[in-house]
Amino acid sequence: MGGSDRRLTFRMNSRELNLNRFTVHQILTQDLDMRKACAKIVPKNLTTEQKANRRDVCLDLLDRLEREPELFSRVITGDESWILEYDPETKRQSREWHTANSPRPKKARMGKSKIKSMLIFFDGQGIVHKEFVPPEQTVNQTFYREVLDRKRVARVRPGIARTWTLHHDNAPCHTAFSINEFLAEKSIPVFPQPPIRRISVPVTPFYSPGSKTT
Repeated sequence: MGGSDRRLTFRMNSRELNLNRFTVHQILTQDLDMRKACAKIVPKNLTTEQKANRRDVCLDLLDRLEREPELFSRVITGDESWILEYDPETKRQSREWHTANSPRPKKARMGKSKIKSMLIFFDGQGIVHKEFVPPEQTVNQTFYREVLDRKRVARVRPGIARTWTLHHDNAPCHTAFSINEFLAEKSIPVFPQPPIRRISVPVTPFYSPGSKTT
């Protein structure tokens, strides 16, 4: 009923088919045993190729782990994070002893706000390097390369200084040609990161038994 558009209401179907709403309701819910279901929210909508890519990467990592049990101990992950500002003192913590005639203490309200971003590199042992991004500075390929060139790994993780592997996502500043060129020059391998489609793709709702009718 309603052709290929499964979002049509009883009223729309009855108008299109020239049937009363009761008949349409009976055909859909009783004869066809159909129910209106809402679209399911999913984190990402991946294509068949992207799903296959993710599967291949996972299988490859599992195979490497069988051959190299200590593989993840040499992985350093790089990511960006927003640092939020909060009021560090609660209302209860700010209470003071006062007499009945003394004025009530006051303090300014501080809501959380996004104050700065930070680049952080960490592994299974903890933080390897962290760096706050200067005001008005964006994390572009030039800034990211400067951070990578800090040579902190040799000082903080001397045991894996020559064997560590970088793991970061597919952000533009991470996949830029200059970054790949720098990593190749320094002989720093990079863990494969399957592409993730970040745009939102609508999911067409379908009819299935068990949902509330509308």
